[in-house]
Amino acid sequence: MDKLMLYRQAIKNLLKEYADLSAADKEVDTQLLFDETHDHYQLMHVGWINGQRIYGSVIHLDLIHGKVWLQHNGTEGDIAQELMAGGVAREDIVLGFRSPAVRVHTGYAVA
Repeated sequence: MDKLMLYRQAIKNLLKEYADLSAADKEVDTQLLFDETHDHYQLMHVGWINGQRIYGSVIHLDLIHGKVWLQHNGTEGDIAQELMAGGVAREDIVLGFRSPAVRVHTGYAVA
C-alpha cells in the first residue's frame, strides 16, 4: 500500500473509532465526512439536546502534499499519537491548529 493510501485508511479508521464512541446518543447524529477527491476528512455532530443546537466538527483532518494536517481536535484524545499508531510517520503530521511559530517546537512537521 502506498503512503497516501495508508494515510487515508489510517485517518478513516481513526474517525470511525471516534464515531463508534458517540453512536449511542440518539438525539445527536454523528456524521463521517470523507472527501477523498480533495482529501478532507471530518467527524461532525449534528442535532439537539434539551432544546440546544449541537452542530460542529469534532475532528478535522486534511491530507496536503502527502502530510496529515490535524486542523481541529475537539476530543481529549491525542490524535497525533493515534495517527502514528495507525502508521502515519511523525514527520508527516502537521498540527495545523498551532501557529507556524509554535509548530517548530512540537516535534511534528511544520508544514
